[in-house]
Amino acid sequence: MNEVNNKEINLKYNTEYRPSKSIYVIKKDGTFEPFIISKVLTAASLSANRVMVDFTDEDKRNICRLVLLKIDSLPENNVTVPMMHSIVEGVLDEINPSVAKSYRDYRNYKQEFVRMLDEVYKKSQSIMYLGDKENSNMDSSLVSTKRSLVFNEFNKQLYKNFFLTPEEISACNDGYIYIHDMSSRRDTMNCCLFDIKEVLKGGFEMSNIHYNEPNSLDAAFDVIGDVVLSAAGQQYGGFTLPSVDLLLEPFAEKSFDKYTHKYMDLGLSEEKAKTAALNDVKKEFEQGFQGWEYKFNTVASSRGDYPFITVTTGTGTGKFARMATLKMLEVRKEGQGKKGHKKPVLYPKIVFLYDENIHGEGCEGEDLFNAGVECSMKAMYPDWLSLTGEGYVPEIYKKYGKIISPMGCRAFLSPWFERGGLYPEDNNDGPVFVGRFNIGVVSLNLPMIFMKSKEENRDFYEVLDYYLELIRKLHLRTYEYLGNMKASTNPLAYCEGGFYGGHLGRNEKIAPLLKTATASFGITALNELQNLYNGKSLVKDGEFALSVMIHINKKVDEFKKADNKLYAIYGTPAENLCGLQVQQFRKKYGSIKGVSDREYVSNSFHCHVSEDITPIEKQDLEKRFWDYFNGGKIQYVKYPINYNVTAVKTLIRRAMKYGFYEGVNLSLSYCEDCGHEELNMDVCPKCGSMNLTKIDRMNGYLSYSRVYGDTRLNKAKMAEIAERVSM
Repeated sequence: MNEVNNKEINLKYNTEYRPSKSIYVIKKDGTFEPFIISKVLTAASLSANRVMVDFTDEDKRNICRLVLLKIDSLPENNVTVPMMHSIVEGVLDEINPSVAKSYRDYRNYKQEFVRMLDEVYKKSQSIMYLGDKENSNMDSSLVSTKRSLVFNEFNKQLYKNFFLTPEEISACNDGYIYIHDMSSRRDTMNCCLFDIKEVLKGGFEMSNIHYNEPNSLDAAFDVIGDVVLSAAGQQYGGFTLPSVDLLLEPFAEKSFDKYTHKYMDLGLSEEKAKTAALNDVKKEFEQGFQGWEYKFNTVASSRGDYPFITVTTGTGTGKFARMATLKMLEVRKEGQGKKGHKKPVLYPKIVFLYDENIHGEGCEGEDLFNAGVECSMKAMYPDWLSLTGEGYVPEIYKKYGKIISPMGCRAFLSPWFERGGLYPEDNNDGPVFVGRFNIGVVSLNLPMIFMKSKEENRDFYEVLDYYLELIRKLHLRTYEYLGNMKASTNPLAYCEGGFYGGHLGRNEKIAPLLKTATASFGITALNELQNLYNGKSLVKDGEFALSVMIHINKKVDEFKKADNKLYAIYGTPAENLCGLQVQQFRKKYGSIKGVSDREYVSNSFHCHVSEDITPIEKQDLEKRFWDYFNGGKIQYVKYPINYNVTAVKTLIRRAMKYGFYEGVNLSLSYCEDCGHEELNMDVCPKCGSMNLTKIDRMNGYLSYSRVYGDTRLNKAKMAEIAERVSM
C-alpha cells in the first residue's frame, strides 16, 4: 500500500481518537500545531513498511488508544516534537519492537546521512584519482563519467539507507544476496525490448520537438540513432532494438522508390534506374550502419556510460531486409579506424536470429548464415539465437511466430499474453514481447547460503527459501515504488509508445505498464556450489547444482502464481560481482579449494573456465541447466583458431539444434603501431610493440581487456580471462 493511500485510511481515526483536552505540538521552528492522531499513524505505518509489517486495524486502534492515554496524562497542554517521538517509540515498542526500531532509525536519519556522505566522499576521491572498473562499459578517465560515478555512489547509498529494510541491508552487507544497479533502481527500470517501430509511426515528440516519421532510409538511421541515445539514457541495463532488418525494410523501400523516380526523371530506363537506385540504397545501409557504430561507441549517455545497445536480425527474407542484415555484418566485419588499423567496435551488440527453415543448409537464407559466421570469426559478433531448436525461445517462436530477442547480453522476457496476462485466456491468445522490460535483478550467493546452513545446522533449502522470500518482497516493493513514477520521467517509452501500452499522459503514473514487466532472481557460482557440496566441479558431477535449480524454479513459480508477477530466473553475468562474492565468502568462511581459492567465481551455470574440455563437451555439460534459466542465459565456447570455418559452422549449427543462445569466443588483438592483428597476442610479433588493443568477452558481451596500456576490466575478471581454456 502506498503512502498516499495510508494517509487517506489513517484520517478516519481522527474523529474517533481525540485527546480529552486541546493539545498542541511545538514544532522545531517554534510554531504550534494541533495534535491529530492520523499523523502518528502515518509515521508509524511508514516505519512498519520499511520492515515489511502491515498494521491491522486492531494494531492501529491500539496505537491510537495508547498514544492518547500518554497524551492525556501530560500535565501541560503542549508537547514538544522530541517528547512526541518518545511517546510514539514507547507505544510502538509495545505493539511491535521491530517497527519501533525502524521508527527510531528513521528518526535518526540526519546522523545516518552524515555517515553516508562520508562514505560517498571517500568513494568519490577514489573515483576522481584512481578511476573505477566495476562496469567495463564506463570510461572512468572522462570527467563526465567521473561525475556520473560520484552521483551513482550517492544514489546507491540513498537506496541502501532509505529504501532497503534492515534485513535486506544485512543480507547485502554480509553477501548472501546482491542487489544489482542500486545506483539506478530508485529512478527507473532495467533492460528492455524497445518498440522503436511504434515510436516512429506517424511521428513523435522528443525534448519538446516534433519529429515526423522518416521518409527515407538515411533519415531513419539518423532519427533511430537519436531516439536510442535519448531513451537508453533514461534506464539502466541493456537496450535492444529487435529485428532491425524488418524495422529498416520499409524505409529502404521508400528510398528505393525515391531514387528510382529520380533516375527515371533524368532519362534512364526503368531497369537502369532500378539498378542505380539499388546501389544507392546499399550505400545508405552501409553509411547508416557506420553512423550507428560511430555514434553508439563515442557518444556517452546521460548515465555516463556508452549505452549497452543490442540489435537482432536475420529472419527477414525480403530483398531489403536481407540487404540490411548483410550490410550490417559487412560493416562490423570490416571494422572502424584509419586504413591499415581497423578493428571491430563493441556496440551495438549484434544477435543473429537463426531459423533452420531459413538459414539451414540449402535454404534461401544460407548466405546470411555464412556471412554471419564470417563476421563472428572476425569480430566475435554476431552472437547466435536459435529460434527453431529445443527449449523456451524456440517453443514460443514455433507456436506463436513471436521472437524473444535478448535484452542486453542475456536477459529474456517471460510471456505476457494480450488478453490473459500471465497465462493465455484461450488458444487464440498470443504473447507480447516487444515493448516490454525488466525492473531489476537480485542475485543469490549460493555458496555462502550453503555455508550458512552448515554453520547454523539448518537444512540448506530452508535457508535458501528465506533468501528467495527476501528477494521476492524486495521485488514487490520495487513494483509498487516504480509504479508511482510519472510517465514524464521517460516520455519516449511511456508516452510515445516505446513500451507496450506506453501512450500515457505525461502526468499519469506508470503502474499500468508494470504488469508486463519481469523481475529477476539471479544465480551465479553454481560450479562453486557443487564443489562445496562434494568437492567436484560441474564437469565431474553437477547433480546437486541441478537439484538446487529445480527447487529454485519450483519456488519462484509459486511466487509468480501467488503474486501475479512475472518473476524470472536469470543466469547472472557477474562482472564486478565475480570478485566481490569471493571476498565476501572469504571474510566469513575463509579460503576453500575450488570455491574461494581463486580471485573470481564462475558465472551462472557455466563450467569453470579453466576446465580442459572440448567445445562439444562444454555444450553438452551446460545443456543440463539451460531450461532452468529462462529469464537470462547464454552459452559460449572458446575457439582457439579463427581459420577453420567448417569447425565454427559445425559448432554453431549444433548449438542452434540445442536451442542455445550461443557466443563465439575469440581473444582479438590489434597492434596500434603497425596494424598487425592476431588472436591473443601480448607483444606484436611483427614490430615488437606492446601498444595493443585487446577485445575479450566480458560475459555475454565484449569489452576492452587492454586499451592504451590499461584495461577497463576489474582484477577479478582479468584473472578469469588469464585462466580461460574452455570459454
